[in-house]
Amino acid sequence: MRSIRRLSDAEREQRREQDRQRLHEAANRLLTSEGWQRWVRVRARGGLARLSLNNQLLIALSCPDATFVAGFKAWLSLGYCVRKGEKAIRIIAPMPIKPGRDDDIDDDNAGPRVLFKAVSVFDRSQIAPLDGVEQIPLEPPCEPLTGDSHAHLLGRLQAFTESLGFTVAFESIPGSTGGWCDRAAQRIVVDAGQAANARLRILIHETIHALGIGYAEYGREGAEVIVDTATYVVAASVGLDVGGESVQYVAGWGESGALEAVTAFASTIDELARRVETVLAVEPMVENVAA
Repeated sequence: MRSIRRLSDAEREQRREQDRQRLHEAANRLLTSEGWQRWVRVRARGGLARLSLNNQLLIALSCPDATFVAGFKAWLSLGYCVRKGEKAIRIIAPMPIKPGRDDDIDDDNAGPRVLFKAVSVFDRSQIAPLDGVEQIPLEPPCEPLTGDSHAHLLGRLQAFTESLGFTVAFESIPGSTGGWCDRAAQRIVVDAGQAANARLRILIHETIHALGIGYAEYGREGAEVIVDTATYVVAASVGLDVGGESVQYVAGWGESGALEAVTAFASTIDELARRVETVLAVEPMVENVAA
């Protein structure tokens, strides 16, 4: 049986520092408009929504066109195999440690622990179907905003929004406004003249405002960036075609160097999107993609 060499304290710290540097570099990329839009595209893809924000950033850094990642064995279970010679994408995954089987921590630490280690995953562009095996679909169908395919989700989202204390009304609205959220009056209005899929996108937008994203807290520009981006992410993740929607960003972040603010915005967007995705029954976050 192959013995596993225990890492020294210096080796463990070196690994942690390398992981911190990769995360810092990935977060720094958000300071540019290209980097911001790259992360939004990664987050909006249903196959990556189940990952943590840090892993989304690492994937956006390593493979900007990634759409669905999984480990070597996970791909096999889905009916695919990684092509020979493909380079792995490194992300951070939790590794539960059982007492007595830990080669990386002191033996006298009692109780289960969780370590975070770099693991290898591969994108859908790096795999091929296995012959004679049924392939599992990797993403939902993509439906246009002009259709009614997602009408069944309107009631679910309306019930959630009303549970926040807001009333939701579908009324005829002249012009191109589409809808609004009056947080003071706790009232949301959605244009009844829109197709069901478009009404859902509007209600997603106004619900995110209702979750506490207002001009007083973030300023007009900041609030709209958060809400528009989270809306784009949720709509795409439930299978709505939002390819024509603009991916906004806050101009000047790179010059100001406000890395913490930018990362906080990304974290807020990710958290808001997860809340609405859960209501719409999007698959929750699963980090065991390296299995």
